[in-house]
Amino acid sequence: MQIRKFQDYDIDQIVTLFYETVHTVNKKDYSQEQLDAWASKAEEPQRRESWRKSLGSHISYVAERDGRIVGFTDMTTEGYLDRLFVHKDYQGQGIAAALVDTLESEAVTLGLAEVETEASVTAKPFFEAKGYKVMQPQIVERKGISLRNYRMKKLLNTPD
Repeated sequence: MQIRKFQDYDIDQIVTLFYETVHTVNKKDYSQEQLDAWASKAEEPQRRESWRKSLGSHISYVAERDGRIVGFTDMTTEGYLDRLFVHKDYQGQGIAAALVDTLESEAVTLGLAEVETEASVTAKPFFEAKGYKVMQPQIVERKGISLRNYRMKKLLNTPD
């Protein structure tokens, strides 16, 4: 597996990976109505454009295996980990951990003291295992549908 910086041409694979992963991996924790609100097939053209811009302006990485994107993540320069998704067929192989480790190294380089994220019910145990603490559970709304997630934070070991 290779981790590299996001490039514009990655966007089609990323948008497909996001949709398929949400609708497969997260279905044990969310209803079909919630999954459709979170990741709608109809919104893919708009998502492609908006994510191309945001991933291009954030600190963004993809994980590749045999020329195929198997995961992606991004973080703002202020330390907000926005997205972390691993392909539905590559779960549990250390890809998410490698991506988060890469972002956390970048955060330390930027002199950030912490990283924050909003983790899904599905992702919460992963983030806890990586040292993130729940700040608060919350309900977010997507297209009028409520979804539970968790505001989480990790304090980084920054050089003095």
